[in-house]
Amino acid sequence: MRPVLVLDCVGLSLAQVGPRTPHLAALAARGSSAPLEALLPAVTCSAQATYLTGLWPDQHGAVGNGWRLPSTGEVNLWRQANSLVEGEKVYETARRRDPAFTCAKLFWWWNVGAAVDLSVTPRPHYLADGAKQVAIDSWPRSFGAELEDELGPFPFFHFWGPKAGLPSSEWIQRATVRTLEQQRPTLTLAYLPHLDYDHQRFGPDDPRSLQALEELDALVGELVAAADRVGATTVVLSEYAIESVSRPVHVNRALRDAGLLVTRPGPGGDTLDVYNSAAFALADHQLAHVYTKGGDAQTAARAVLEDLPGVEAVAGGPERADWHLDHPNAGDLVAVAEPDAWFTYYYWSDPAHEPDFARTVDIHRKPGYDPCEMFADPALRVPALRVARRLAQKKLGMRYLMDVVPLDASLIGGSHGRLPARPEHGPVWITSEPWGAASPEPASGVVGATSVRDRLLGLLGLAEA
Repeated sequence: MRPVLVLDCVGLSLAQVGPRTPHLAALAARGSSAPLEALLPAVTCSAQATYLTGLWPDQHGAVGNGWRLPSTGEVNLWRQANSLVEGEKVYETARRRDPAFTCAKLFWWWNVGAAVDLSVTPRPHYLADGAKQVAIDSWPRSFGAELEDELGPFPFFHFWGPKAGLPSSEWIQRATVRTLEQQRPTLTLAYLPHLDYDHQRFGPDDPRSLQALEELDALVGELVAAADRVGATTVVLSEYAIESVSRPVHVNRALRDAGLLVTRPGPGGDTLDVYNSAAFALADHQLAHVYTKGGDAQTAARAVLEDLPGVEAVAGGPERADWHLDHPNAGDLVAVAEPDAWFTYYYWSDPAHEPDFARTVDIHRKPGYDPCEMFADPALRVPALRVARRLAQKKLGMRYLMDVVPLDASLIGGSHGRLPARPEHGPVWITSEPWGAASPEPASGVVGATSVRDRLLGLLGLAEA
């Protein structure tokens, strides 16, 4: 076996590799590179599940960053259990083929309970009094403790939220170098998130996004050098690329206006009633899973979607097979946004009924992805004072809401989820190894999404005989 380092550089496309990215360009020139096939939805949880298993979403079941559980009807995003992904993962296959194989999984998704030797992932503690304490989780526990002892606490508030940015990727980069040099895993999977943040905030061509691209390239350069020192092959890939957007589409409000979506009033505002709604959408960037009560409700919901400006296409029932989304976890209807558009989760129109979590960073309670969580509300004159006041309330043991997130979807400059217009504007595949038997050059010029697993096994020297 030869060790392999896989860097998931979220939001990177082959079109961005050039003068601004000398380390990435040098890696591509030294080895091989090609666009990587995008899948629907082009989002983190689906893409990573496909790379790990070699299966499409209708086979592994990770139909998005979240879905409605068929058994309970509950809707959640960002579940972490490795067992939710059907199919044998690359690290399970590798160990079956060679018991000496070892794997470190650093901030890749589907990490909790994964059959790996070393893992670390963001996983807060949720206390009985409603408080949340940010934390990482690791296995073995000593692995995470040693990383934080040496590198300092993981900068959780730079991993997601209004402060999300470079420090999270820097910490993961240092943790990856340490793991390569001290633990020497056969396969190291590392996740570098920060490019994605400014690309979504401001769009991929904004100067702040271009700066993030240059910062990512510097981190990759250091990681490639570390991989070279331990004799590891480097693979750089991404899950999707970001395209500029300017049109938020409020799909749940449209379903509510049509009388299909209902809410439950309560002391914390209206909550989405997923059990009594005839139809509702789980909005996931540029794709929405729309769950219905079937029959007339599905017909009515489809009519709403097909008439809604910003919706490019709708598939239902067996039609979803064309998108590899014909799975019980998927919506009865699946909607894809037009270019320049994306889907919000907002299901209320009257500010008097907004849910109490709407202006907070709350990735689990919101029935859809909320990129506005990456902003501090510009309507706040001094956001830092609001934060300081809330932290003071926390220290005094008072109940509080960190209500600093805006509800202005027009702030968002970039999104993803739909298929790119051209392969080079989608995800990327770069390795330090030239094309060869382990990872053959694709005849189409595009590396297949479902081929990633076997390519990694080939680079490890564990290809099926």
